[in-house]
Amino acid sequence: MNLARAIATVGGFTMISRVTGFVRDMLIAAVVGAGPAADAFFVAFQIPNFFRRLTGEGALTVAFVPMFAGLVETKGKQAAVAFAGQVQSVLLMALLALVVAAELAMPGVILVMAPGFADEALRYDLAVELTRITFPYLPLISLVALWGGMLNSLGRFWAMAAAPILLNLILITALATAAGALETPGHVLAWGVAAAGVAQALFVAVACRREDALPPLVRPRLTPQVKKLLILMAPAALGAGVVQVNAFIGILLASLLPAGSVSYLYYADRVVQLPLGVVGVAIGTALLPMLSRQVRAGSTAEAIGTQNRALEIALLLTVPAAVALAVIAEPVITVLFERGAFTEVDGYQTAMTLAAYAAGLPAFVLIKVFQPGFFAREDTATPVKVAAAAVAANLACNAVLLPLYDQVGIALSTVISSWLNAALLAVLLWRRGHLLVDARLATRAPRIVLAASAMGIALWFLASWAAPWLAAGALEKVLSLAGLVIVGLMVYAAACLGSGALRPGDLRLMRRSGG
Repeated sequence: MNLARAIATVGGFTMISRVTGFVRDMLIAAVVGAGPAADAFFVAFQIPNFFRRLTGEGALTVAFVPMFAGLVETKGKQAAVAFAGQVQSVLLMALLALVVAAELAMPGVILVMAPGFADEALRYDLAVELTRITFPYLPLISLVALWGGMLNSLGRFWAMAAAPILLNLILITALATAAGALETPGHVLAWGVAAAGVAQALFVAVACRREDALPPLVRPRLTPQVKKLLILMAPAALGAGVVQVNAFIGILLASLLPAGSVSYLYYADRVVQLPLGVVGVAIGTALLPMLSRQVRAGSTAEAIGTQNRALEIALLLTVPAAVALAVIAEPVITVLFERGAFTEVDGYQTAMTLAAYAAGLPAFVLIKVFQPGFFAREDTATPVKVAAAAVAANLACNAVLLPLYDQVGIALSTVISSWLNAALLAVLLWRRGHLLVDARLATRAPRIVLAASAMGIALWFLASWAAPWLAAGALEKVLSLAGLVIVGLMVYAAACLGSGALRPGDLRLMRRSGG
């Protein structure tokens, strides 16, 4: 496997996913806005995703991928697929039981996840109803996570990276053609989420079958390998749960704020998810199976080199994205969302939230770069302890910042706790000898920061100069924002080349060296 090529594959499809996701969210903003109905749908959408990251994508992936990749490396693909079949059966049994329990207890689940909704019957009742519709998405997307982890371990990254595009296309189609067909547009979106789960599962299953890697359906049994996986998953599940507690805290606290606060956080987070998904998720997805196989093969120096190049790519792409989103947050939100039911006030509140989130973008990505260094060595416990410290910091920061800045305080608390998380992971990897910063990274990292700063200054002046066009008609706004982005990219590229943060031969070298 080649790190640069794998990141490019995952990042390319993730870019398409994020772009279609923006179209989806622009439609949601125009049709639903940022009021009670939008808040109810976003809670209904995030609750199954919360459990998915807890039981499926989070705990399962970080424990399963190293074991599966190790079996491929030592015993061959068929033995690894047989193991996946055992895991699949146990996973399905557990998740179906969870779905049944959650459907029955959904009023209580909403009270726990969004207690502020209890004071508003409309938001509460709607959230209960919509979450019952979306919750079956959980077992379907968890299967997608299992099968996608297998494909990634086999060096086939495209299918898992492309699957989220189906969700966006289905929701876009549903809103564009049937927004008024049910009681509310939220109902249309909720049923779209359920349908998308089926479509994504079928899509990735076909990709597995083409690779002769679709796990067989077998009777659920706790085999020795499954028991080992569950032992590894226990701290990983706790870790995923701790990480999700940060997201849970955000939803819970935002539900206590005036109507619209949940939506402001959601829309701002969606913008941050573009670089986070294209860079952070792509690097983490490509890095885990690659590091797992290098560690299992005893290639320590190669694994450390892979980690360094992943860090360099992460900084090269996320630092300028963070600076740009902080500087031009308001034009970005205005162009993307401010139309229809999404008002100018909604735009301002969301832009301030986005500017706060932007400060944490490099940290969000660095966490995804550092965690595979532990997971590849089957250490799922250490990231749990680090994440727990981050949650404590998040709570402490919210106690201070929420009363002062409302939902912006929630975003700032997430940023501070995420930087703490990334720093602790880096220090622990370094102390264990798994993170040794080489000369190339040590010299280029500060140059990347300088180049991004130069771009930020240029954007600041350009945005001030373009203010009349950014406040004009829709076409002028779009063209002005596009101009800011293009000029910003040009300034950053020139600054990188001029400072030595990037050299023309770097990509060719990474392709030849595999890292």
